[in-house]
Amino acid sequence: MAKKYARWIGGGLGWVLGGPIGAILGFCFGSMFDSLIKGEYEIKPKHTTTTRDDFIVSLLVLSAAVIKADNKVMKSEIEYIKSFLRRQFGEEHLEQNLHLLREILKQDINIPAVAQQIKSCMNYTSRLQLLHFLFGISQADGTFSQSEISIIEQIANYMGISSADFKSIKGMFVKDTLNAYNILGITPDASDEEVKKAYRKMALKYHPDRVSYLGEDIQKAAKEKFQKLQKAYEDIKLERGMA
Repeated sequence: MAKKYARWIGGGLGWVLGGPIGAILGFCFGSMFDSLIKGEYEIKPKHTTTTRDDFIVSLLVLSAAVIKADNKVMKSEIEYIKSFLRRQFGEEHLEQNLHLLREILKQDINIPAVAQQIKSCMNYTSRLQLLHFLFGISQADGTFSQSEISIIEQIANYMGISSADFKSIKGMFVKDTLNAYNILGITPDASDEEVKKAYRKMALKYHPDRVSYLGEDIQKAAKEKFQKLQKAYEDIKLERGMA
């Protein structure tokens, strides 16, 4: 396992090796990093652009924070995340990622510091995709707990996600009578022209091509999110008889 992580660190990881996320990884990897630790964590990021592995590590750290929100870690949640990781990212690094998640769950996670590091290093569209994944993971048992939703909202705030965008993504998972309007970031009293304008704005923001650099699997998940946006727009058009 240590050799696998060594190859990983020497390859795709970049800015997550520094700051609060890097400190968490240091505790997780333990003795493997002994030669790199001298009083304080001294691993420096190799690059500042977000790689696929930076994205996945960020997701694992934030997922651990959400899982721990209700002060218990259920086997069903771990199994769901295993299925989720396999479905989204394939088999190649599945066991490695699960092992890392279990180690992260043992750590105290400074949510504001971690989320602010992600905000400073990851573009907005990718942060929206992280938020979308967190809602998906939080429904592991088929329901949403208020504590999990509160943690996700905190994460969104610290990552610099606007209130309208948070409500939009939440509306794709937590259903209510205003669901379609929440997804478009508007209220039912919006005019037809405002509905069209809101859809065009969201379509640009959520378009899967904006995260294509993170890999086909993450782009595929973004397409699923985009389809939910399209459905919300079609539902409103049908309700209103819009052309």
